[in-house]
Amino acid sequence: MKLDNITKNLLAEIAGLHEIPNGAMSFRLNGKGELVRSTAHIEISKKSDLPGIDVIIHSSCKNEACHIPVVVNADDLHDLVYNDFYVEPGAIVTIVAGCGVHSNGSGSHDGIHTFHIGENASVTYVENHLAIGEGKNKTMNPKTIIKLGCGATMTMNTNQIGGVDYSNRETIATLQEGATLNVNEKILTDRFNVAKTNFKVDLRGKESKCNIVSRSVARGESEQVFKSNLIGRDDVFGHVECDGIVLENARIDSVPKVSARSNLASLSHEAAIGKIANDQIIKLMTLGLTEKQAEDKIIEGFLK
Repeated sequence: MKLDNITKNLLAEIAGLHEIPNGAMSFRLNGKGELVRSTAHIEISKKSDLPGIDVIIHSSCKNEACHIPVVVNADDLHDLVYNDFYVEPGAIVTIVAGCGVHSNGSGSHDGIHTFHIGENASVTYVENHLAIGEGKNKTMNPKTIIKLGCGATMTMNTNQIGGVDYSNRETIATLQEGATLNVNEKILTDRFNVAKTNFKVDLRGKESKCNIVSRSVARGESEQVFKSNLIGRDDVFGHVECDGIVLENARIDSVPKVSARSNLASLSHEAAIGKIANDQIIKLMTLGLTEKQAEDKIIEGFLK
């Protein structure tokens, strides 16, 4: 498959791909499925009724990777996909998603991902979002629905690297007995970007656990809104931690919420929003960095 330089650069940023890898893969380019490849343990097929794919991760899958990147590099293209993942009991898989948009007009990608994760299965899900180009209406609205079976585990690493003018990220999860959900979210906004995040996690099963950590940096005139709600219905554990750095004239609103439906539930949240301390800037400037370089270095470390 021949790719232009813009597409190559976006794939490297959002999925760490410098070439088309071996193994299970679905590559969507400008609203079309350009490549769909299955393996013995991971089956990928295009949907017949909707844009998107069905992915079946068999129980025999142990520590394999599945790549499903999306690139939009055409102006005024608005892409929508529905992807369903069926993870059989005991499977262990890493799914690398991500979307890159390059547009000098308007361009968008909305992805609705639903995970059906079987008993004692383990999923690591990586999702990176990046937008570049001169356009001022580059949007991404990912919706993730997670259904975790008994003893199943999902680790979700999501990163909004930059350039996205508007995003509305929604995650809805239901956890059965002994299931675990770990979320690590990182968001960077600048100029007049707007980023919204909303988590709703229903801890239904005994000894289910959820830990959400969100770190964000807002620069320029950008706005961020973080909302979460952990609902505990049994002897469960849930914690939300959201830390933000505000620079220039930006704004961050953080609204974590916990809802106990059982006296056995252990739920907590913490939120901290602040600025970069001057002594950190000065310390790095003594090492030869400019003020801007020092600020960028601190942000890089905060979002790492």
